[in-house]
Amino acid sequence: MAFVVSAAAAAAQAAPAVLVLGDSLSAEYGIARGSGWVSLLQQRLQKERLDYSVVNASISGETTIGGKTRLPELLARHRPAVVIVELGANDALRGLSLTVTESNLRTIVGGAQKAGARVLLIGMRIPPNYGQDYTEKFFALYPRLAREFKAPLVPFFLDKVIARQDWFQPDRIHPTADAQPALLDTVWPQLKPLLKAGGKG
Repeated sequence: MAFVVSAAAAAAQAAPAVLVLGDSLSAEYGIARGSGWVSLLQQRLQKERLDYSVVNASISGETTIGGKTRLPELLARHRPAVVIVELGANDALRGLSLTVTESNLRTIVGGAQKAGARVLLIGMRIPPNYGQDYTEKFFALYPRLAREFKAPLVPFFLDKVIARQDWFQPDRIHPTADAQPALLDTVWPQLKPLLKAGGKG
């Protein structure tokens, strides 16, 4: 019985979580474990004396339907204070319905907020493979959702990286390890205001 009590006390004292729900851009695809921007985020939180633990729930190839399906269990298990949503690119690269993608993201952001988490939405651009209309409508759905849920937005995740071809792996889609600090620097200005000193609340 004492163990149960002490375990509960330890859980209560554990640092609140920042949950990253993303795809290969956040899952360290093609680079060494521990070198991705999410790993660098944990290091920056420690450096800034912000008492949060980072949970990287990103999966290479993940779509918004996958994220929507996995989110309830992740929220129940980690009870995150902050959820970073970096999804949608794989939907668009497959030419999936933008209406469905937007609906899935709406469910993800709304579900995280209802669970008490602060949400940061990360937007993406895609190559015009499916025409300029599709490309622009995809890019526009992120600011629309951010306004709807009053959530902060990183407009374009690769903003600081896209002009540096030497920062991309041979597939020209996934950034290299050298690019990861720039990805974190793109996210950080919008993320930091969601964090509280000491990690409380």
